[in-house]
Amino acid sequence: MKDTIRRPAQKLFKYLRTKPLPVNAREILALERTKLANERTFLAYVRASLYLLLGGLALLGLEDFRSIRWLGYIALFACVVFLAVGIVRYISLTRRLRKWNRILFTDIHPEDPIKKVKESD
Repeated sequence: MKDTIRRPAQKLFKYLRTKPLPVNAREILALERTKLANERTFLAYVRASLYLLLGGLALLGLEDFRSIRWLGYIALFACVVFLAVGIVRYISLTRRLRKWNRILFTDIHPEDPIKKVKESD
């Protein structure tokens, strides 16, 4: 049963693939996952910054609670800090990922290493 499904799938994959599978495919996929995680983390920083902005503005807008107005200013300051830290971390990790991408993609072998060994025998 498995073999009857596997053969057509292998033939289909063979025709869908435009490039040979790189030797370091796992590392490349790991970098892609890291890139997506970096974007998620940046969006989490932006979301936290927006929550602090809304909280700070709400505290500053309340007329009855003038005694805690300082808390609104602290929330606004923390909003700016969170956004700045998120941007700096996103940019630094993106630069490191680009460096690793260059290293890994220069190591791609266009030929299948198994075929290369068989031809040399």
